[in-house]
Amino acid sequence: MRLIALLFTATLVAAPARAQQTPASPPQDTAAKEQELNLPVSLEKIKEALQQTPTISLRTIDERPTFRVQIRERMKIEELIASLNFKAGPIPAGGVYMQEQQRVMFPSVDNPLVQPFGAFNQGQLLTILIENLVGKYLGGKALNAISKAERARAEAAAREEVRTAVAEYCNAQPNAGTGLAICSSLGR
Repeated sequence: MRLIALLFTATLVAAPARAQQTPASPPQDTAAKEQELNLPVSLEKIKEALQQTPTISLRTIDERPTFRVQIRERMKIEELIASLNFKAGPIPAGGVYMQEQQRVMFPSVDNPLVQPFGAFNQGQLLTILIENLVGKYLGGKALNAISKAERARAEAAAREEVRTAVAEYCNAQPNAGTGLAICSSLGR
């Protein structure tokens, strides 16, 4: 593309320059002529550029590009779950390297209170265990029962609000809304 633009520019500049050429004259006339033309381009540089071989071969211009389409599907949930590794077991707080460093720096025989859960005695550990088990097995059921009761109360309040609004609408109608289907559904 550059080569074509360069050729086009050279053609435009060279044709008027050649048409205005006069027969050979003394060197003083060429200096005056150069001052007279004062072209922004150098014809010598254009000629040099045209004599060089192009860096892009013209054979690649006609080649058709190769396009590829790849469709990726999201992994199905079963494949995703199958790829998870649950065999490693629980990871201690701070990671396994922190646990190993804790074990080496503070041996359990010499420092019993520095060990994980070392700040609790056996009775306190039993209390924590019971609280966790109650929270896990009974807390969820209690929370579900409370949320169901809240939902039932909210539904009853919404029904009463709708019934009140319909009753007010029907009372505002002539003949207390007799003949209207919505007013007959109130069951007066």
